[in-house]
Amino acid sequence: MKLSRGIPDHHGISSRDLLDFFIAIEQRELEVNQFMLLQNGVITAEFSRTPYRPDCPQLLYSLSKSVTSIAVGIACGEGLMELEAPVISFFPDKLPQRISANLAKMTVHHLLSMNAGHHDNIYAAVAREQDFVRAFLAQDVPHEPGSYYVYSTHSTYMLSAIMEQVAGQGMVDFLMPRLFEPLGIPRPSWETCPLGTTAGGMGLSLSIESIAKFGQLLLNKGLYAGKRIVSEQYIELATTEQSDNRRLARAERVDSAQGYGYQFHLCRRGAYRGDGSFGQLCFVAPEQQIVIAATSAFENMTKLQHLLDLIYKFIIDRLDQGGVKRISSHSEDMLKLQHRLGAMAYPVPAFKPIPENIPNLVNRGYLINENHHGLQKIIFEWKDEQLELHMFYGDERDNVILFHFSKPLHGADVFPKDLSQERQEVVTYALWENASKLQLILFYIETPYVVTYTIAFHDNKIDFAFNINVSLDIPNYRVTGQSPQ
Repeated sequence: MKLSRGIPDHHGISSRDLLDFFIAIEQRELEVNQFMLLQNGVITAEFSRTPYRPDCPQLLYSLSKSVTSIAVGIACGEGLMELEAPVISFFPDKLPQRISANLAKMTVHHLLSMNAGHHDNIYAAVAREQDFVRAFLAQDVPHEPGSYYVYSTHSTYMLSAIMEQVAGQGMVDFLMPRLFEPLGIPRPSWETCPLGTTAGGMGLSLSIESIAKFGQLLLNKGLYAGKRIVSEQYIELATTEQSDNRRLARAERVDSAQGYGYQFHLCRRGAYRGDGSFGQLCFVAPEQQIVIAATSAFENMTKLQHLLDLIYKFIIDRLDQGGVKRISSHSEDMLKLQHRLGAMAYPVPAFKPIPENIPNLVNRGYLINENHHGLQKIIFEWKDEQLELHMFYGDERDNVILFHFSKPLHGADVFPKDLSQERQEVVTYALWENASKLQLILFYIETPYVVTYTIAFHDNKIDFAFNINVSLDIPNYRVTGQSPQ
């Protein structure tokens, strides 16, 4: 079930205003990879920057939390769990020897509203253990639940663990007939913890249109295509203030200081959003009947606030009252808007002619000096204008990646997502900066990650540099290699 498409001028906003919006995104150098605007349930503007594709699932990071929240709402509606149920009641075999009064008071409601009673972010303390549930329950709870907001990815994980406990099946299996299939969303991938429980607070991948459909479900207060998915009462709870997040908000991020619901950030003027690292976004403005889905590669979340500021300036503030009054259409502006959207592309370097006197890379191998990344050996194989890069780590990352010097190539590689190394689609580009320096660019288009390998050749040695555009925990590095030939 695909969403229908329409003209923004027929839904209360002019093509000229949207054109100004997208020009501003480029002028501000906001790395928005995909964007979809729904007005009254109709797509009125969209783009996917080359090489990203609208059908390719995108890693949502913490936007996964909002989907977990709706899963909880569905389970509550089926009588599988209650918001006031104590967390410790679900895991009697994983409790610490001493159960503090505050841990005993912690409920599903507190996990949802990010006020379970922890003082600090407990992510590292839980993530280093094999059993996330046991590690979570072992953490100190100095505050009375409900009294102290602190963002907690593993609180959402606990919701997932509870869900799977009461449902007797994994999160994706539970949601397929209840959420994904009714919304026309193909079976998604969702990463798991070391013991196999769905991550909950991270790790879900959905296409840009699937994110938009999820937003439309929220806008419709739990209905989609006339079918009740989750109760209106739960949507109301999830999207109204349950926690005061203003204490931790930075002054420049006004839309992160409006209160927090059940895994949703409240925004100005009655809007709310789910979001994830690097600018993944599902923005819902009920008063204006607007849903905006976006995937991005922001190096910091202040840029997400800049995007939200532009949404308010060029879309929310320029809508006719109610967002339904027709504006006279200007065909020239419509054409300019469509041209602008169609031309959105990542600024990859232009292909260059291959210089003369480049190194001989026919079956040329290099042993790599010891390094923390684990790269052991690389071998080049040259065939016409196509280069094969054989990379050896001694684990599942061993792979052959293909590059071409006059066109992008599509392939697959093992690379990190949220919790683990995952085989995923990669689009590659190659160019010689000069006769001794090679640049290889890899777009892992299921994530925001863009990796650049810069390889400088010196007789029988190479300097090999790895650079990534954004990352939570993947470091840039440089190594050297020696050819035995």
